[in-house]
Amino acid sequence: MNFIKKLLSPKYLWGYFIAAIAFVSLFFLFVRLGLFGKLPTFDEIENPNSNLASEIYSADSVLIGKYYVNNRSNIAFSDLSPWSEKALLAIEDERFYNHSGVDLESTFRAIVFMGSRGGGSTITQQLAKMMFHRRPSNLVTRVIQKLKEYILALMIERRYTKEEIIAMYYNMFDFTYNAVGIESASRIYFNKKPRELNIDEAAIFAGMAQNPILHNPKKFPENAKKRRNTVLYKMRELGYITNTQYEQAINKPIKLDYHPESANDGIAPYFRTELSKFLKQWAKDNPKSDGTTYNIYTDGLKIYTTIDSRLQQHAEAAVIEHLKKHQNIIDAQFKSGWNPWNKEIGKKILLRKCKETEHWYALKQAGWSDKKIEEFFKNDKREMELYTYNGMKKVTASSYDSVKHYQSMLQAGFMVTEPFTGFVRAWVGGPNYQYFKFDHCTNQRQVGSTFKPIVYTLAVDNGWSPCMVITPGNGCIGSWCPRGGSGGPQTLKMALTKSNNKAAAYITLKFGVKALIDMARRMGITSDLPPYGPICLGAADISLIEMMQVYSTFPNAGINSKPIYIVRIEDKDGNVIQNFTTEMKEVLNDNIAYKMVEMMKGPVGPGGTGASLKGKFGLSGIEIAGKTGTTNNNTDAWFIGYTPQLVAGAWVGCDEPIIHILYTGNGMGSAAAMPIFGKFMNKAYNDKSIGLDKQAKFFKPSNEQLLKSVCDDDEVEIQLDDSGNWLDAPEENYDTEYNLGD
Repeated sequence: MNFIKKLLSPKYLWGYFIAAIAFVSLFFLFVRLGLFGKLPTFDEIENPNSNLASEIYSADSVLIGKYYVNNRSNIAFSDLSPWSEKALLAIEDERFYNHSGVDLESTFRAIVFMGSRGGGSTITQQLAKMMFHRRPSNLVTRVIQKLKEYILALMIERRYTKEEIIAMYYNMFDFTYNAVGIESASRIYFNKKPRELNIDEAAIFAGMAQNPILHNPKKFPENAKKRRNTVLYKMRELGYITNTQYEQAINKPIKLDYHPESANDGIAPYFRTELSKFLKQWAKDNPKSDGTTYNIYTDGLKIYTTIDSRLQQHAEAAVIEHLKKHQNIIDAQFKSGWNPWNKEIGKKILLRKCKETEHWYALKQAGWSDKKIEEFFKNDKREMELYTYNGMKKVTASSYDSVKHYQSMLQAGFMVTEPFTGFVRAWVGGPNYQYFKFDHCTNQRQVGSTFKPIVYTLAVDNGWSPCMVITPGNGCIGSWCPRGGSGGPQTLKMALTKSNNKAAAYITLKFGVKALIDMARRMGITSDLPPYGPICLGAADISLIEMMQVYSTFPNAGINSKPIYIVRIEDKDGNVIQNFTTEMKEVLNDNIAYKMVEMMKGPVGPGGTGASLKGKFGLSGIEIAGKTGTTNNNTDAWFIGYTPQLVAGAWVGCDEPIIHILYTGNGMGSAAAMPIFGKFMNKAYNDKSIGLDKQAKFFKPSNEQLLKSVCDDDEVEIQLDDSGNWLDAPEENYDTEYNLGD
């Protein structure tokens, strides 16, 4: 008994107290020295190791997408709504401005009441936890982590102002649904900037701090509302809002304007994918000053593009509006009994497409044989939703049926550029990125008669007049003879207006296939070009983006502008890393370009293959030139045209040529592709925010004589003598398969 009294004497109690102080101090010292795991340095605190999303901006300053591991962007305290600060303080740390990172009162309360009356972590401690720690695996590691949080909180408070700490907290908090940081969260949940959040919206986000899943307004709206009202109650209690503001806010329903963000969502997803390919190569070729490589997913780069978000939206809408209507033609063909999938080649294609799916790959990884997987794909019927251009459709089908469905849908590629700068203003690689990843702006397809302007450019550049009368005859080049078009006398301009195959072949005969290919190369074609006569009818696989470069030459007075879609790249601090400029070269003099513009008005004028364009799509009064194109069996439909301000090109077809429109009246370029151009131009020129000029005129040539009609009576008209000085193509055996029209 005396021994116990001795141990409890003041002398020993003071010893215990001092020993406890010493133990805790040593423990904190050991934590600070990193004996229980490395702590960050001050430099690491000032530059936390957290992934910053790289942001993609349009030419009209709209954020159109991000590349990220975590969808996070930093904002300053001044960019926050004042309600965001007050809501967070009210519910998480009301004495925030009165402590130095650790609130002893809250800590002791949490210990005494075991957290039942609130936690003890300050906002700064929570920030420390978010910045540097993973979830502890047991009680011991949790205690050690908590001590680290105390130390880190004190270090953070020494380095940052209170306002900076609040901003950092909101920047790093994961609000779920791919929204890391309040900048992403505000846009995803409410389609707003952080500074635009009102009282109840700010309270929702502050309420999520306790549990972002349980109090998520998208997943658990009732939970979120209750938590929001708790935050609002605390805000009123602390005098941050009036009683009137409180009553108004708690009675509001949660009203989300939900805009999910992923690679599949938002505008220009095909463009963003293509841009990422460019940026990855750029990063390899342009290392940082320290020799390391930029990471587009974590370095917080800002990429400024040439895309105009308004034109992009109009382009995407035009594509879907047209495909929604034109898909009915394909569907009607199937309903009438046409089914190429039942042919052997069709079955082989479908099986190949099935093998390309993730589902097939997963079963293969599980050890299934190809035969077993194929049987499963064909026989396992279940309820599913299939995407259509009219919305999702619930069906009972097999995986095989699903693949067949998507392979039977029309696809499209559509691009818009500015001829003078080469700036890509809209890029639509397909109808829906979630279901169709293939980009038809870069994909090579047979171009048909959209190639013919290159043929006529070759002739005009070599002195032929648009008014020259030619007599193509059978148009044979060696043993190959084209079908389609008159062989009788006609002007060059009329031959292009009517897309006369024999005339295009005749021109090619006179100058030679090599000269034609050389001209195509000068104008921007890099794809392989077969050195045979049918090349003049577009019997070559060329990408839409290449053809856009070709057509930019005409309205740009003979200056060829290579399409460009990026203006500059900045680092996370706003420092310019690199500026980009358009590659331009003079391909034709302005007189030749002017003649081609005048000639190419023909196909969209009276009697032309695209004569319905202006009247049908409300484009009367706008100067337009262009060319349709259709390939064998209506497999590929094209239209590329331009106004004085924009060049736009459309391709329409199916991924597999076995699926195509049977009736040429519906499958040719003027019916299957031109409507996208027409719908887009109608939207673009009627959108006053864009400021396009309906009265704009094509450029004037340096030769004033050409300002009068290109085909005035006093123009020289001659009948070419076949024995003249023109270079004839060599005699070769040409593939007679290429008989292209339109």
